Amino acid sequence: MVLKTFGWSFAVTALGLVAAIFYGGWAAFGVVAILSVLEISLSFDNAVVNAGILKKMNAFWQKIFLTIGILIAVFGMRLVFPVVIVAISAQLGPIEAVDLALTDKDQYQQYVTDAHPSIAAFGGMFLLMIFLDFVFEDRDIKWLGWLERPLAKLGKVDMLSVCIALIVLLISAMTFGANAHQHGGTHADKAETVLLSGVAGLITYMIVGGLSGYFEDKLEEEEEREHEAEEKAAREGKPKSAIQLAGKAAFFMFLYLEVLDASFSFDGVIGAFAITNDIVLMALGLGIGAMYVRSLTVYLVREGTLDDYVYLEHGAHYAIGALALVLLVTIQYEINEFITGMIGVVLIGASFWSSVRRNRAIAAAEGKAGSGEKTEVSSGV
Repeated sequence: MVLKTFGWSFAVTALGLVAAIFYGGWAAFGVVAILSVLEISLSFDNAVVNAGILKKMNAFWQKIFLTIGILIAVFGMRLVFPVVIVAISAQLGPIEAVDLALTDKDQYQQYVTDAHPSIAAFGGMFLLMIFLDFVFEDRDIKWLGWLERPLAKLGKVDMLSVCIALIVLLISAMTFGANAHQHGGTHADKAETVLLSGVAGLITYMIVGGLSGYFEDKLEEEEEREHEAEEKAAREGKPKSAIQLAGKAAFFMFLYLEVLDASFSFDGVIGAFAITNDIVLMALGLGIGAMYVRSLTVYLVREGTLDDYVYLEHGAHYAIGALALVLLVTIQYEINEFITGMIGVVLIGASFWSSVRRNRAIAAAEGKAGSGEKTEVSSGV
C-alpha cells in the first residue's frame, strides 16, 4: 500500500536529487533536500484538508489528482507562478521574466520580494475564508467544544464569514499594507495593492468554492435518486442507469483542490527564496515536496485515517487560520519559515493526540459496556 501510494514520490525524489547533483553538485543536492522538507512541513495541513475533499471522489479522480493535478501543482505553482509574479510586478514579458530568473537571480528575488504584499493578501484571504467557513459550521464532532459551540451558533448569521474576512482585510490594508516590507529592508505604502489582492482572493474562493459546493450538493441529490431508481429497476427487472452529474461534480471539486493547493503553496514558494534564488533548484525542491503532499493526501483517504482520527481535520483548519493570519502579518514583518511550519505541526499534532485519547476512551467505554458497566464518552474537548 505504501509503495503503491508513494511510488511516484520516491521516483521523483531520486530523479530530482540526481538532477540537482548534475546541475550544481552536492551543494545543490543539499539545497533541494532542504526545500523538499520545507515544502512537506509547511503543507502537511494541506494534505489533511485535501483528504477531506478527495475522499468524496472515486478512484479515477483520485488518480487524476495524482497525475494531471501534480503537473499543475509542480509546474504551475512551483515553476510558472514565481515567473508570473516577476512578469506582472516588473511589467516584463514571459520570456524576459524567464531570462531574468535564469541570468540575474538577485534582481529576480528583488521583484518577488516587492510583490509579496499582493501574494500574501490574496493567499491570506483565500485561506482565511476556508477557516471561517469551517469553524462557523455546526458539526457533530467538536474538538475544542468550548470554542466551536458558540462559533457554530454565530455561524447561523448569513454572510458572517465574508463580513469578518473583509474587516480583517481592511484592517490589514490600513496597518500592514500602509508599511509593507520591500526588498532591502525598506517599506512602502501598498494599502491599495493589499486591498485589491485580498478582494481578488475572496472572490476566487467564493467562485470556485461555490461551484464546487453546488455540484457536490447536486451529486448527492442524484445519488439519492439513483439509489431509488436502482431499487425500482431491481423490482421491475430493468437495467440500471448511470449518474450523469458525477463528472461535473468531480471536476469542480478537483478545480477547488487545485486552487486550494495554490494558496497553500504561497508560503512555500516565498519561503524558498530565503534558502535560494535559483529557479531551477526551487522547482526541483518544491516539486519533490509537492509530490509527497499529494501522495500523503491519497494515503489518508485510502487508509481512512480521517475517520479514525476525527480531530485531524479540525487541527488542519486551525493551522489554515493561523497561516492566513501569518501571511497577512508578513506584509509588513518578516517571519521565519520555521515558525510558520511549526505552527501547523503543533496544531495538527495536538489534534492527532486528542484523537488518540478519544479512541482510547471509546475503546475503554466499549469494554466496560461489554462487562455491564455504564460509561459516557465525550466527543470533544
